[in-house]
Amino acid sequence: MTAKARAPSAADTLKTLVVVPTYNERENVEPLCRAILGQGRGVEVLVVDDGSPDGTGRVVERLGEAEPRIHLLQRGGKLGLGTAHIAGYRWALARDYGRVVTMDADFSHPPDRIRPMIEASVESDVVIGSRYVEGGGHKDWPARRVFLSSLSNLVARAALRLEPADCTGAFRCFRREVLKGIALDNIVSRGYSFQEEMLWHCSGRGWRIAEVPILFVDRRRGSSKISFGEIWGGISTVFRLMFTPAGRKKPATV
Repeated sequence: MTAKARAPSAADTLKTLVVVPTYNERENVEPLCRAILGQGRGVEVLVVDDGSPDGTGRVVERLGEAEPRIHLLQRGGKLGLGTAHIAGYRWALARDYGRVVTMDADFSHPPDRIRPMIEASVESDVVIGSRYVEGGGHKDWPARRVFLSSLSNLVARAALRLEPADCTGAFRCFRREVLKGIALDNIVSRGYSFQEEMLWHCSGRGWRIAEVPILFVDRRRGSSKISFGEIWGGISTVFRLMFTPAGRKKPATV
């Protein structure tokens, strides 16, 4: 008796681009790219590298010569996480990708959650890899860091009236229509606070937002890019958006 063929996964049928901003991630980028491509036949990866002096871009360039699903967008210097995401969005929109996933380069976002996030995007417009829903959480984080992360997320939710449980994480999947519907030139944040501002622009438009649980782990290799300046940037971004009346509801230029 022949086993019934399994229905194809959305990760195999939807043209999806995973955008990975990098700066000095030479140790992580090759295993990460290979793990990403293993999530589905329709999945490709774009590394947006900010001129890493450790040669991250050269590693990706070599990988792309052997694997056509690996792409490199090389920038001339350290221009900020927010602008790297926006550059990735624009690259994807210019090439007809139906889904865009964003994630960190340090394996703190588990690549094996890409597939369920793409699956969830069949019914939702924005899917968040969430630490703060049932089944999600942090691993190997000190209590102080968990507290600060939870507090900043709580403040963003309360101050900006955002509905998702996880508003500060970078692990997200967007439908093409969402990115086309946002005036990307209006996004001001350049650092980690870009995540709150992007979600603020997504909210209030009637888009369906879902959350898929993830276990957020500390980086395997390399050093963290978070600084006091990034923390202050997040606080100032929340206050700025609080006093930007109905900005997210203004018609976007498509």
